[in-house]
Amino acid sequence: MYTRIFTLICCSLVTTIAMGASYKLNLLTENNPPFNMSTTGKKFAREEKVDGLATVILREMCKRAQITCTFTLRFPWSKILEQAQTKPGYAIYTTVRTPEREPNFKWVGPITRNDWIFVAKTDSSIEIKNLDDAKKLRVGGYKGDAKAKFLESKGFSLITSLQDQRLLDKLNKGQIDVWATSDPAGPQLAQKHNVPVKKVFIIQRKDLYLAVNKQVPDEIIDKLQKAYEKMAQEGVVKQIEERFLQ
Repeated sequence: MYTRIFTLICCSLVTTIAMGASYKLNLLTENNPPFNMSTTGKKFAREEKVDGLATVILREMCKRAQITCTFTLRFPWSKILEQAQTKPGYAIYTTVRTPEREPNFKWVGPITRNDWIFVAKTDSSIEIKNLDDAKKLRVGGYKGDAKAKFLESKGFSLITSLQDQRLLDKLNKGQIDVWATSDPAGPQLAQKHNVPVKKVFIIQRKDLYLAVNKQVPDEIIDKLQKAYEKMAQEGVVKQIEERFLQ
């Protein structure tokens, strides 16, 4: 009897290891520095041309979990979010784990964290003490993302775009008063394009996750989660964050 139990355990372990080694997970993302970005600055990139804080963390996670992962950066966000939700073997990062998205994916993480913020031009006199104060302003937001949906659910009428660069341009030209973006991604983009901005309000602090298609086996989710937790314990995650957030 004990021999049979031992054999079953061994077979189960071999199956799990083999599944990790042979399973292919297609990871999708968008340009959202410093978390995810193309090394060329273009809207499409694959494999080594996809970089960023979260990308580096996920590459190491896949390596430790012995899972074959591919990395693709595409545009727009709404399309790759739908692809990850509907296609077996696909996942998307980095994304906020909202109540709306919760039942549509399996989740790994949090991979990293960021703040949702309002930014204004540095010379602006705008002061925001609470969320309702911002309703009086012309607010720009990325169409269809979690920040925009949250603000719309709170009664905001947003000026939207499918490109952060366009929203930054609108802010710079005075076509919007504040831009709903992420920290540090928004301020870093502004610095890159020599647009002086300042943070005027923290909307929410959010964790960012890897959202995985629900048909991906639980064993794969478990292996990735354990790999992340081990990396965090060893200080590897912190080292990667410090590299990109300097």
